[in-house]
Amino acid sequence: MLHAQTTEVQQKADKANITFTSLEHNYGTVEWDSNGTCEFEFTNNGKEVLTLTNVQASCGCTAPEWSKEPIKPGEKGKITVKYNTKIPGVFQKHIRVSSNATEEPIVLTIKGEVKPQTQPQEQPKK
Repeated sequence: MLHAQTTEVQQKADKANITFTSLEHNYGTVEWDSNGTCEFEFTNNGKEVLTLTNVQASCGCTAPEWSKEPIKPGEKGKITVKYNTKIPGVFQKHIRVSSNATEEPIVLTIKGEVKPQTQPQEQPKK
């Protein structure tokens, strides 16, 4: 029985391992239509190549981008997330990161508040 447990632990140690510098980004209070981009940096601390198989946001107001290239052991990568700051109010959104390093997705969180628009947009003349 001990041999089976040791083998399982060793197999996990030989896999890719994804470690994020932070799992959450707080924008604080931002202006309407400002830059809503942030980055989540990560490192492959495992012994195998890391592949991000899917990165999915919880809604259409959040758009993640990531490198589709494999990340070698010891190398770093990043996921860039853009939040639509034309939606005023408090927000908290989640980004699910699936990879060959874990069976369950890792959940990243962005949160903050977008101030209301200060000047109404010009209405088109009829």
